[in-house]
Amino acid sequence: MELILESPRLLLRQFTLADADSLLQLNSNPAVMQYLHEAPLHTIADAEKVLTDIIFPQYKNKLGRWAVILKENNQFLGWCGLKYLAENDEVDLGYRLLQEHWGHGYATEGALHCVEYGFKKLSLPFIIGRAHVDNKASIKVLEKVGMKFVREGVEDECPVKIYRIQA
Repeated sequence: MELILESPRLLLRQFTLADADSLLQLNSNPAVMQYLHEAPLHTIADAEKVLTDIIFPQYKNKLGRWAVILKENNQFLGWCGLKYLAENDEVDLGYRLLQEHWGHGYATEGALHCVEYGFKKLSLPFIIGRAHVDNKASIKVLEKVGMKFVREGVEDECPVKIYRIQA
């Protein structure tokens, strides 16, 4: 396990296969998955496949979706991080938290530190963020971290709002 970022309340670290159960809990919750185009996970094997096929490969580029851990009790909250999207040649900010941790500012805190990491550590020229047009809470996080609305679009058959922040 490699620690990537630390904020006042959070640790962001690389996922390991031992996190498969936590990822399954996150990605099988209907409320969490409401605005996402992904199919919910159903088994530990599904979660392990997401880890090995989607999450782990990003780590070689010093990017990734990182496990968000609450410092005070080492509790898994969800994930946050930066992901390279080859089809658009851009880096995407993303976050996903367990429902019981919504509304506490954790997504904004993690996202702010990820943006800072992207600009200061990786020298990225810009970072984008996307949210389903009806996901008001996620849109608010993008705006709180300083992203500006660019346009609406459709991605994976989902209507999204696309935001961007420059270095």
